[in-house]
Amino acid sequence: MESIGVLMACPMNTYLEQELERRFNLFKFWTVSDKTQFLKAQQNNIRAVVGNATAGADAELIDALPKLEIVSSFSVGLDKVDVAKCKEKGVRVTNTPDVLTDDVADLAIGLMLAVLRRLCESDRYVRSGKWKKGDYKLTTKFTGKTVGIIGLGRIGMAVAKRAEAFSCPINYYSRTEKPNLKYKYYPSVVELASNCHILVVACPLTEETRHIINREVIDALGPKGVLINIGRGPHVDERELLSALVEGRLGGAGLDVFENEPHVPEELFGLENVVLMPHVGSGTVETRKTMADLVLGNLEAHFLNKPLLTPVV
Repeated sequence: MESIGVLMACPMNTYLEQELERRFNLFKFWTVSDKTQFLKAQQNNIRAVVGNATAGADAELIDALPKLEIVSSFSVGLDKVDVAKCKEKGVRVTNTPDVLTDDVADLAIGLMLAVLRRLCESDRYVRSGKWKKGDYKLTTKFTGKTVGIIGLGRIGMAVAKRAEAFSCPINYYSRTEKPNLKYKYYPSVVELASNCHILVVACPLTEETRHIINREVIDALGPKGVLINIGRGPHVDERELLSALVEGRLGGAGLDVFENEPHVPEELFGLENVVLMPHVGSGTVETRKTMADLVLGNLEAHFLNKPLLTPVV
């Protein structure tokens, strides 16, 4: 398969990059200065694209690659892949579900604890020597808080199960009510936000869910509420979130994702009730290797005419 051209959209994982280079004819798109000229020159050589949550395959790229057969995404979310265009062109699409569920759910719980118990700020308090001048202020209990989850898929369910271990009642919103669940369903995000202490965003990013967290939802969550976003940055209207945090209309936030990554609004940096992460929900050595192996396995299965491991299209 060394002659098969594979386009890697952006840097994402050293092991994956090395293995792609070893097994295929790898093109690194981020190293190309004139991308238009490059695509014209290589249009008949590239048969696969590997993307992730940062860069994937939009309609323009797909149209520029007439020999494209498969897009394999190093992520669960496919918001950087034009899935409809892939279907139209007969291009296969795969992602990496399940294998990162635990890590992302673990991080969600970590963010809840970090925001409510002010873990990052407490760490700074000790390191700065301020503890010698007096005890740190009281924080907020996590156990028993009602957790609302937007999107009760694999990750949402994993968050719910973990939160249950902290005696947290679970409420949720999804497009349809899930059968045979003991969790309470709310038919709108505003109603869900009005009936929880902690609101977790764990749904896919679509046009319908873009800015699903708006001013109305934030105000419904209220000055004692906490927002946790482990989904995608554009789920949240960042301007509204900022103003709510600054004005005290929202109690706090734990954010792993942002609207224009890696650019984060600097106004967030000075807020003590916010915990910021650099989109590392799946960022463990173990999970990233498993994800990479899944990307590689899907590519090899496709080019060997075997069933795909995790087909989406």
